[in-house]
Amino acid sequence: MSAIPLPKQPEVNIGTLGHVDNGKSTLVQAISGVWTGRHSEELKRGITIRVGYADAVQYRCDLCEEPYNYYSVPVCPIHNRECEFVRALSFIDCPGHHSLMITMLSGAALFDGAILVADARVKFPQAQDREHLEAALIMGVSKMVVAQNKIDVIDKKRALASYDEIRGYLEKIGLQDVPIIPVSAQQGVGVEALMYAMDKYIPTPVRQLDKPFLMPILRSFNVNLPGTPATMIRGGVIGGSIIQGRLRVGDEVEIAPGIPVKEGSSEYEPIVTEVVSIQAGGKSVEEATSGGLIGVETSLDPALTKSDALVGEMAGTPSKLPPVWKTLEVDYTLFEKVIGVEGDVDVKQISEKEPLVINSYTAVTSGIVVKRHGSRLTLNLSKPLCAWPGDRVSICRKIGMGWRLIGYGLIVG
Repeated sequence: MSAIPLPKQPEVNIGTLGHVDNGKSTLVQAISGVWTGRHSEELKRGITIRVGYADAVQYRCDLCEEPYNYYSVPVCPIHNRECEFVRALSFIDCPGHHSLMITMLSGAALFDGAILVADARVKFPQAQDREHLEAALIMGVSKMVVAQNKIDVIDKKRALASYDEIRGYLEKIGLQDVPIIPVSAQQGVGVEALMYAMDKYIPTPVRQLDKPFLMPILRSFNVNLPGTPATMIRGGVIGGSIIQGRLRVGDEVEIAPGIPVKEGSSEYEPIVTEVVSIQAGGKSVEEATSGGLIGVETSLDPALTKSDALVGEMAGTPSKLPPVWKTLEVDYTLFEKVIGVEGDVDVKQISEKEPLVINSYTAVTSGIVVKRHGSRLTLNLSKPLCAWPGDRVSICRKIGMGWRLIGYGLIVG
């Protein structure tokens, strides 16, 4: 899923967070050389609408002084000598616009760590800065670095004031140890120090490679061009990040909840398919492991995977997937205030018959509250989801024109 083959499969996923126009995609491009916005509307408007992705490599020069000794190229531009390979990683670039919060939550489910990109020109935090930080913490993302962006268009006084605003807010929410790195993504300034901080503060997690394969699906598509002869049609492609286990070419894979048993039905049945090929780190591989983003060509009819039709499904070893829930019980916690809106808006108690949106891994589904007892909700879901008991879900409510994050919960088994 990268234009340039990497020396090794990516082993860590780093997400980007922050308000729209803070320069998240520009920063990813400065590090990886890849513009993550591929959708036509993204290219037209210059903002991220879908979850974007890009692979990159971290190299270290032993002759350069820390923290300016990390590069995204294998040869040190200062000493003109080969650098030491550190690790390959995948960026997951999430949209910052308030109306796309649910899309952001789907991407955050795969983060091992995150870069919060702050706009140094304006007072911190902006609405979606706060919303993205809360969402990341809900999803269990605690390894972070802040990129204080756009320092090339402000003076020293504003830069210091911006730093103090960011530091004060991080301390307020318990992230006092998160580093703040001044950068100009547009000019490529500060990228070396940011990559140093990424290596030190976002470590590669220990992976559970001995467990059955499991991968939330983040993208799905049809790679066949119009007019492709029937004998040359390739199977549908799914993309995501393995959260446990391994995947090999030729493996059988189950996808759940799957597809409706018939058009318009509320009953779903899982799909079983075979792995035809795997793309990881910009090249074909025989085996992929946890960490990084991969693309998997399957034997599925590409009509099933086109236009992200399988996003939110769970792929895994047959008969080893989590349960599928049509009715969901959740022990929930509400925020005191609505996150991501201007002003001081209290979160009202959830009521029975209220519609909510639930995020679990990359799945997004709506549900109606059929019962509320104490801190427990029972919801009838419009589309089932696949998740383990004890997994965390985010809870959104319709406020104004968009769905806003109001709390989180744990699935009750």
